[in-house]
Amino acid sequence: MTITTINPATEEVIAEYQVITESELKNKVAKSREAFTKWKVDPKKRSMFLHILSAELRKNKDVLAKTATQEMGKPLKESLAEVEKCAWAMEFYGDNGETFLNTEVVNTDARKSFIAFEPIGIIASIMPWNFPYWQALRFAAPSLMAGNTIVLKPASVTMQCGIEMEHMFRNAGFPEGIFQTLVSDSKMAEKLIDSDINAVTFTGSNIVGAKVAQRASGQIKKCVLELGGSDPFIVCSDADVEKASTGAVKGRFINCGQSCIASKRFFVVKNHAKEFIEKFVQKTEKLVVGDPMSDTTDMGPLVNADGLHRIEEIVKDAVDK
Repeated sequence: MTITTINPATEEVIAEYQVITESELKNKVAKSREAFTKWKVDPKKRSMFLHILSAELRKNKDVLAKTATQEMGKPLKESLAEVEKCAWAMEFYGDNGETFLNTEVVNTDARKSFIAFEPIGIIASIMPWNFPYWQALRFAAPSLMAGNTIVLKPASVTMQCGIEMEHMFRNAGFPEGIFQTLVSDSKMAEKLIDSDINAVTFTGSNIVGAKVAQRASGQIKKCVLELGGSDPFIVCSDADVEKASTGAVKGRFINCGQSCIASKRFFVVKNHAKEFIEKFVQKTEKLVVGDPMSDTTDMGPLVNADGLHRIEEIVKDAVDK
């Protein structure tokens, strides 16, 4: 089985990847289990590695950003901002992780009671394509700081982004097995959940999320899901309409609108409605659609032809009604 990635801006094939075998998957999970036994011991060491990784991400942000833009089409300036945000997350948990992990004393009828925060073990991560670095690393930063190890299954669309993340961990000097990327499809993702992991985190659709939850909970494995939404954008009577309209345009069109928290519906009080709509339309008309590798582009292509056809159908349906 192979996975093919396609540049949505040019429709050219970027690369082909060989899907790993079940035995290779088991070997990676076993390596993660072995690494966990030492990684969980020293929080100061974990903090140090997160700071090194932060510097590594910034040093390589141009290459990382270009990879994301080529694979899923977001404007290069947004890809650069995404990598920078990932570096910030590593710094944040590197700086504050030990404090977050401090034991908390609680009052009970017992002589002494406290809550201790301990790592759970190996966490399987099944992540989407729309923010290929941020979705994976915003979860990885606190999880690693807590002492867990990670096996990542990236989206097939952004496979190279997933591979590049493992490279960054390796370049930062992380012990082998702490963070690993699987070149795998959805069937192998099921086998990952069934393997010797302790928990799974998933970001994606409600339908797939339900399947992940069912599979994980059936094996008494903890599960965290971030699924779809329909985000309301509300403009109240005391709002600054200039700022609100700018935020609305960004909220709707960032990443070409491909975001689970993108503004989907707009509720505006009557006394602001006309001004808000006028400003929203004016600012939307100024957005530059074009080559995502250009610094002047605000919106690149949708992630693939299926996404384009789906949006065309939605627009046609709205116009017809």
